[in-house]
Amino acid sequence: MTPALRRAVAAMLIGVLLYGGFVAYAGYHNIRDSLQHFDGWAFPLALALATFNYFIRFWKWEFYLARLGIVGVSKIDSLLIFLSGFVLTITPGKVGEVFKSAVLLRTHGVPMERSAPIIVAERLTDAIAVVVLILIGSLGFNGGLLWAGLGSAMVLLGMLFIIWPMPAEILLRLVARTPLQALGPKLRTALESLRVLASPSALLIPTALSVLAWGAEGCALYVLLMGFGTHTSFALALFFYSTATLAGALIPVPGGLGVTDGMLQKQLVQLGGVSSGIATSSMIMVRFATLWWAVLIGFAALAGINLRYPGKVSAVDSKAPQGS
Repeated sequence: MTPALRRAVAAMLIGVLLYGGFVAYAGYHNIRDSLQHFDGWAFPLALALATFNYFIRFWKWEFYLARLGIVGVSKIDSLLIFLSGFVLTITPGKVGEVFKSAVLLRTHGVPMERSAPIIVAERLTDAIAVVVLILIGSLGFNGGLLWAGLGSAMVLLGMLFIIWPMPAEILLRLVARTPLQALGPKLRTALESLRVLASPSALLIPTALSVLAWGAEGCALYVLLMGFGTHTSFALALFFYSTATLAGALIPVPGGLGVTDGMLQKQLVQLGGVSSGIATSSMIMVRFATLWWAVLIGFAALAGINLRYPGKVSAVDSKAPQGS
C-alpha cells in the first residue's frame, strides 16, 4: 500500500471513530428520527455545491500557473493534477496538496520549487476568503469578530513574511549555515515565486474566487439544514461553517478531524438552536460532501493520471516527501 493510501485509510478510520462518537453522544435514536424527515434532494445539491468549489479553485490553480509562466500543461492534465492533490487533503493544514507539485514534476518536468509556492498562495487566499465569509456571517451575530480578528492576524503575519524581504533573507542565511545549505537556491527560487503570487495585483482575483468557492460550501450546510426543515438563517450557516473551517485550519490535525466537526456540531446546537440529532446528522453530511467527497475525487483523478502517464504516479507516491 502506498504512503498516500495508507494516510487516507488511517484518516478515514479516525473519521469513522469520531463520527461514531458523535452519534453515540447525540443519541442514535435522535439521529435516526431526524433522517426520517430529511428531504433527499438536499444531499445531492450539497455535493454539487462542493464540486462547484473544486472547479472554482481549479480556475485559481490555472491563474497561478499562468502567473508563473508554467506552460505546456493541457487543461485535462492540469485538472487531473489539481484534483489529485485532494488525495492528501486530510493532512494537517492540507499541506499534503504539495503532492500535486510532485505529480507536475514527474509528468511535465516542472521543478517543484517553481510550482510548490502555488499551494502556499492557495492557502493564503483561502484564509483571506474564510475571514471575509466570517465577517459576512457575523453581521447579525455577536462574537463573530473575534474569529475574524484571529484569522486576520494569521493572514497578515503570513503576508508579512512573504512580501517583506528581510525575514526571508534571514531564513536563507540561517539555512546556508546548516547541513541543508544545498537547499538554499531552491528555497530562494520558491520564495521568489511566492512573492510573484502574493503581490497585491495577484491577490484580488484568486481571493475573489476563494470567497465564491468556500461560500458555496457554506451554502451546502445551509441546504442540508433546509433539508431537515430547520430555520437557521443563511448568514448563521455561513458563519458556523466558516469559523469551524478556520479552526480546523489553525489547529494542525489531519483534515481538521475532530476540531471542525466538533465545533460545527456544537455551534449548531448551542448557538443555532438546532436539535442534537439534526446537528450531528447535518455535520456528518456536510463533512462528507466537503471533505470525504474531495478525497474520493482525488483518488479518481490519480487513477486518471496513472492511465495517461503509466508508472509516473507510483514513482511520485514512493518518492513524495514524508509529511507532505
